[in-house]
Amino acid sequence: MELTAVGKRYGRGGRWVLRDVGLVVGPGELVRISGANGSGKSTLLRLAAGIERPSTGRVVRPGSAAYVPERFPPALPFDAASYLVRVGRVHGLSAGEARRRLGQWLDRFGIADRAGTPLSRLSKGTCQKVAVVQALIAEPRVLLLDEAWTGLDPRARAVLDDAAAERAAAGGAVLFVDHDPARLAGRTSAAYRVGADGGLRPVGEAVPVLDGGPVVEVEVDLADGAPLPRRLPGGPVVTALDGTAVRLEVPAGHSDALLRGLLLSRPALRVLAVRRREEG
Repeated sequence: MELTAVGKRYGRGGRWVLRDVGLVVGPGELVRISGANGSGKSTLLRLAAGIERPSTGRVVRPGSAAYVPERFPPALPFDAASYLVRVGRVHGLSAGEARRRLGQWLDRFGIADRAGTPLSRLSKGTCQKVAVVQALIAEPRVLLLDEAWTGLDPRARAVLDDAAAERAAAGGAVLFVDHDPARLAGRTSAAYRVGADGGLRPVGEAVPVLDGGPVVEVEVDLADGAPLPRRLPGGPVVTALDGTAVRLEVPAGHSDALLRGLLLSRPALRVLAVRRREEG
């Protein structure tokens, strides 16, 4: 997904909410967007999703996109399962496949027993779980989470943490906003902040957590002067080895996305070895 010179304002002569935003989120990347209240974070995600159109610049998505808002409107004339099947059909799934996927996700979020409950009778927290599931069943190329953890119980927040990381590991581009600065710490590949002027600036590379859990080491050959991609999933720790080889270390949860990023780079890099070690 790529945003080029994107700007947004509401009404002719209105204040620029976003100005000259440039952002690239590649396959396997999990990217945080932060900023003060009212800075334009949600506007940025809606532009990325295609829900709104930029006033200037362009947004290019590599495929399907799914968006989860902070608040889900429950006043829809469906029960949870019927609504989710319809969303699945919009994303091109068969009714049977949509039911299979929604069953898995409702069970994972602990609300399988609410599948037949009208949306208007669900609690706010359960409605938010349905909002999350409607995006996840699509298995989108671009997943956008706009404070999607708001209103979820601790267990559901952990499920969504894992789901976001899994979508990135499967090759999706994930962009998220959350008020908790520790959200997905150690799992993100990059972070940006929306400034008071509407610009977007990097706030430093995310640092992976390499102690207290399993780590995967990937050795790569950089023969013929081939460079490493500028950003790789998991923000790997890079160590030069003998000759033209380097070792990349990431938390085990990022290893699939890292390998995919290496193999899909242009030119593709030759992986020499993959090893797992236990930390702590």
